[in-house]
Amino acid sequence: MSQDARLDEEQSTSRRARILGMNYFDTSVAGEKPLFKDVMPNSELYKLRLIPLRADAHHVNFGVTTTTSQQTMSGLRQRYQDQQITFSLISDTGFKEYMKLYDPPKQVVYQDIELTTAGTDELIKQVSATLEQVRADDMLGYLVQQAHKLVASDIHLENQTHQARIRFRIDGVLHPVAVISPEKCRILISAIASAANVSTAANEAQQGHIAQHVKMADGAEVDINLRVETVPAINGMDIVMRLFNLRQDMYNLDKLGLSQKERAVLDEIIKKPTGLVLAVGPTGSGKTTTLYSILNSLNSPERKIITIEDPVEYQFEGITQISITTKGGEESHFADKLRAVLRLDPDIVMIGEIRDMDTAKTALQAALTGHLVLSTFHAGSASAALTRMMDVIGENPLFVSAIRLVMAQRLVRKLDDNSKQAYEPDQVALDHIQKVIATLPEGIERPSLEGLKLYKPGKTADNPYGYRGQVALREQFTMNPEITKLLQGQGSKLSTEQLEEAAIKAGMTTMLQDGILKTIAGQTTLEEVYRVIG
Repeated sequence: MSQDARLDEEQSTSRRARILGMNYFDTSVAGEKPLFKDVMPNSELYKLRLIPLRADAHHVNFGVTTTTSQQTMSGLRQRYQDQQITFSLISDTGFKEYMKLYDPPKQVVYQDIELTTAGTDELIKQVSATLEQVRADDMLGYLVQQAHKLVASDIHLENQTHQARIRFRIDGVLHPVAVISPEKCRILISAIASAANVSTAANEAQQGHIAQHVKMADGAEVDINLRVETVPAINGMDIVMRLFNLRQDMYNLDKLGLSQKERAVLDEIIKKPTGLVLAVGPTGSGKTTTLYSILNSLNSPERKIITIEDPVEYQFEGITQISITTKGGEESHFADKLRAVLRLDPDIVMIGEIRDMDTAKTALQAALTGHLVLSTFHAGSASAALTRMMDVIGENPLFVSAIRLVMAQRLVRKLDDNSKQAYEPDQVALDHIQKVIATLPEGIERPSLEGLKLYKPGKTADNPYGYRGQVALREQFTMNPEITKLLQGQGSKLSTEQLEEAAIKAGMTTMLQDGILKTIAGQTTLEEVYRVIG
């Protein structure tokens, strides 16, 4: 509270005391405040809304507020018949200040979550106890702070029968960090819903966004930037919060881990002024990060770049970003927004996701008429994305010629180089590896399997899991005259397998092949590749 506001409150309280014919006590200039803790327990002070300002063997002067009843004051005179009881009116702020002296707030110690303890019973117990004693805003700030420290991608809040579970997704794997009571969970959900502008009473899934700065009880300051997804479950609303990094320099093509060949292909495609570039993969595979890294590399004063997203996930200087919320049956509205954007004469357009035929056709038309269009698309592989796109748009030779590049990717955990352990694979694993290596396209060097050593995760004091970070498994499907002719000739009759076979013949490395090569190079494990790709 500002000094002016406090002065106004004290003056108002003084006027009120004169009207009531009471003494007034100015707590703002009281100096040292003696405490008389033997007069009355703290629970009664809170309940009766009063404070003992002075007390001795013969006299007690109580500070009361305008909400203290006459019945209460009469009761105190009856209760303390051996002493002279007097009352002075004090401000509400003065009462709160005194109560902080009589009942000091407990010092909250925020338990740091370490990778070495994530998921352990002891850590869950400690973090749960911390969350139970802090206010809702601090709960969210603390969880986001710890998630950022651990480089987690998501925070999961899940209602169960008698409790709620909180888990972090770290390097693609979920780790339990806390269990809270249903009452505390409802408070936390209300705070999240209010900040994300979603309803706690909705009967359908919702999407929101939180962007705010929180100062916690221990003085720590936390920037919260989250995409919030909610869904009603049988035990209450479940929430997943995706963390966004606010630093623009993090989205750089050099940090995507592209091979020299992959980078050369991508650079060649995006330097052209027209065409459609698709990033393909499941949720959490890094599609948006890849597209934003491309946009960041293309962002210059000579280009006009516009994005249409649901919602805007990362904010960048120099790019016009449009947030659009689509619900059931509103996808055509998304396509209408895209047509409006194209009238603004952009050089580059990014569409958060192609979801329907109208948006797909509009995006392809834009790619044919002088725009470089970037977007994401849900499919299992680059070839599957193309066959699905053909199903969506129908057989149209012009549309096929607009597609330039389809990048499919999945993220696997990366082995910690400080602890990984070499081992000799058994014959079953060697047969699997040999089978995949035999399908590599011509021009790709085939690694020798003679005396092959693979690696498995080890353990260290600071990393019990043996993985650190993630690496992308990619495939890049580029259009060439043979594939274009194949698509134009057979269209929707072409199977994903036929298209992938043609792409491999043209030089494409599949995600499985890329995963096996990265396994042989010691970057990840066979188990990780099979877990993510199958």
